[in-house]
Amino acid sequence: MRVLIGLASFSLTLTVYGEPASFRAGVARVEITPEGPIWLSGYASRTKPSEGVLHPLYAKALALEDRQGHRLAIVTLDVIGIPRTMSDEIGARVAKQYGLERRALLLNASHTHTGPVIWPNLASMFELPPGEEQKLREYQRRLVESVVELVGKALQSMEAVELSYGEGQVGFAVNRREFTASGVRIGVNPNGPVDHSVPVIAVRAQDGRLVAVVFGYACHNTTLTGEHYEISGDYAGFAQSAIEERFPGATALFLALCGGDQNPHPRGTVELARQHGRALAEEVARVLQSNLRPLKPPLLAAYQVTELELAPYKREQFEAELQHKSAAYRNRARLMLQLLDQRRPIHRVAYPVQAFRWDRSLTLVALGGEVVVDYALRLKREYVGEPLIVVGYSNDVMGYIPSERVLREGGYEADQSMVYYGLPAPFTARVEEQVFEAIRRVMMRVGRPLAHGRAQRVW
Repeated sequence: MRVLIGLASFSLTLTVYGEPASFRAGVARVEITPEGPIWLSGYASRTKPSEGVLHPLYAKALALEDRQGHRLAIVTLDVIGIPRTMSDEIGARVAKQYGLERRALLLNASHTHTGPVIWPNLASMFELPPGEEQKLREYQRRLVESVVELVGKALQSMEAVELSYGEGQVGFAVNRREFTASGVRIGVNPNGPVDHSVPVIAVRAQDGRLVAVVFGYACHNTTLTGEHYEISGDYAGFAQSAIEERFPGATALFLALCGGDQNPHPRGTVELARQHGRALAEEVARVLQSNLRPLKPPLLAAYQVTELELAPYKREQFEAELQHKSAAYRNRARLMLQLLDQRRPIHRVAYPVQAFRWDRSLTLVALGGEVVVDYALRLKREYVGEPLIVVGYSNDVMGYIPSERVLREGGYEADQSMVYYGLPAPFTARVEEQVFEAIRRVMMRVGRPLAHGRAQRVW
């Protein structure tokens, strides 16, 4: 870990017109680039640790407080994913040290595939050489320490701000579920569903200076493929850097949206990663210079962990997989057989759902896992009337979250990916409705029911 940098500026909570500021905000960042070679995550084909750094990795935090003292914190990390053990520890320590409740803390991973393994996320994917697992465990331990301290720095560096919202469009994401005679494969499907929206939240000080910008995109952070061994944040890292160069003094925080079945197109080179990052940054800059919609207090938050059911499976499947040519299959088989022997088989997966709301001006829904785009598109159809940001890769990345459609069609997101996440079977056909039941509960708690429902506002 590198030196923590916090934006520690303070100002009066009154505007020049004598009106109280709508919010206070604090921003902090910490560089989380590993100090030496480390095993990279995301591609099972990798056979060696990282080789150099293309650009640094960061964790960044934006803390917000309204006039009533309600607080939220958004933390973005240039990593593949955050396991629940890690997010639970961070949440508990932040609550104890700073009094910020778990429901008010959002942890989002950019899902870069040129960042380190975050132990034990995707641990089944690799057969690591001696010594590598210990490096990863130590990196994860230091990352927890850094994020807890980061949130504290942001909470302690508040200044008066106004928040506003806008939305743009960028077109480099493409649906990757390509239909072939032998089934669905990862490829290019120009006719598949996409979400090209670019949500942008601007945080401006009372003197008009841009303090921070939160932006997102629904696309896998995988321009750089498995043969790349330099550490980087991929297109999301390049986009954040470009925005911060364009607006000196501002901190750019990237949110990974529901891009589980979306890939950058084209992909495969560093120049393409830069190109996609520039395109995203240019659209964010355009939105920032447009007529944005003010966000209003109060801040509202809700958080719930539900359970998603897995399909039935049999021991014989894993006994056969012990002979599989893939290390990932063998690793999963050994784990599943061990759990079966201990009478602790996995039949359900814990799943976090979270919602933040700025009165009636904006709602952010944060979902765990690698969520396919169908969830965002359905949410936007069902909840109309104010802007909605739907974020994936949040609070726990335990596997792909397919929709009912994707499960029915099959393919990597529906089935094969479960091997790499160490899960024994696909989700049941009820997975989409189980997720939406939890979404509706947290939406009700922040006062945003379906059109036919009754509002209920609870901090």
